[in-house]
Amino acid sequence: MKLLMQRNFMATPPRSFRRSSFCNSALKWEGGVSMVQGASRGIGLEFVTQLLEKKDKGHVIATCRNPNGATALLDLKRKFDERLSILQLDLTNENTIEASANSIRERYGSLNLLINASGILSVPDVLQPETTLSKVQKSSLLFAYEVNAVGPILVIKHMWPLLKVGGVSGAEKDIAVVANVSARVGSIGDNRLGGWHSYRSSKAALNQLTKTVSMEFAQKKNPVICILLHPGTVDTDLSRTFQRNVPEGKLLTKEFSVQKLLGIIDNVKRNDNGKFFAWDGQEIPW
Repeated sequence: MKLLMQRNFMATPPRSFRRSSFCNSALKWEGGVSMVQGASRGIGLEFVTQLLEKKDKGHVIATCRNPNGATALLDLKRKFDERLSILQLDLTNENTIEASANSIRERYGSLNLLINASGILSVPDVLQPETTLSKVQKSSLLFAYEVNAVGPILVIKHMWPLLKVGGVSGAEKDIAVVANVSARVGSIGDNRLGGWHSYRSSKAALNQLTKTVSMEFAQKKNPVICILLHPGTVDTDLSRTFQRNVPEGKLLTKEFSVQKLLGIIDNVKRNDNGKFFAWDGQEIPW
């Protein structure tokens, strides 16, 4: 009987105890909680780096397919152990997305910023940008669509209940932000060269899906906005094979690009919901 009473006491702690625990949690996550999906390298890794290094407060959740092989991310973990968490998430496996959402819910309770940074343009012997219609293959189209469009939207689906303002996250903005990294070549109105069928169409699909989600958030009056970001042509592994065709002065460093993109995110307003921005702040046509 005595043991049972002790358990009941712990299950329903006094009101003052619960209030104290809530305040401690609020202080613990002071500065907000951000998640970067696709954080093992390139732009995603740079987002994590700048979110940690350029701000004194705030916590970052970095996800990638193979955390044990993400050496640069693990180096950041050693440097920012208390502010950085790393979770395994495979865009092609929805179970891992759901598991990540559950882990975030249990530890943090909410998210203020979600950045979907992953993207695929080419994979040796698997996927190459098509220079002509005759090179289009069903497998390439489906693979690009799965990684560039389906995966990010499934991430939003599972993280949506966690996207909140205030509460234990200590957010300073009156809105939570979802930022999907897209590409100018996904714009139908801006398509002047053709080619790259799989990449263009998958990014166009991401744009449409993000726009549709943004409208649902607005209709339900959720304090969450969705934006799309074009980082420019950035010096990363994704673009390296194709950099010889980039005009002089148009190849951006990942540090510069991400700095500009975070500036857009920091200054975004409710009426920017569903918009598509280039790194320089200019709106891109659909």
